[in-house]
Amino acid sequence: MWKTFKPHAKRSPRGYNPLMRNIQVQDSGFSVIDNGSSLQTAVMVLLPGEESGPLGNEHPKSEQVLFVHEGSVEAQIGDKIFEMSAGDSAIVPKDATHRFINRSQTRAVTFNVYAPKAY
Repeated sequence: MWKTFKPHAKRSPRGYNPLMRNIQVQDSGFSVIDNGSSLQTAVMVLLPGEESGPLGNEHPKSEQVLFVHEGSVEAQIGDKIFEMSAGDSAIVPKDATHRFINRSQTRAVTFNVYAPKAY
């Protein structure tokens, strides 16, 4: 699987701030950005043709909010398949099978929130 887990995304180019993260500095893959007491944030960068993984569920006890920051992805959540573009968001319910595919010619960047923590 292509996912790379790192403890935090790279720090903001504007300098270190312990309360701030910048998703634009993530080049590829999946990375947990930060952990709160009951939730977690992550960034996922899908290059053209990449997908988040096989259709399944890697976090059956957590809900996921996925926000498309840049580009577009094909979302498969449960039995629904739909296109998401920059500015769109979707909720992945607990236990829902899902995956996201970049079928475009440019990268896609998503910001994700998991509650409770998933990774």
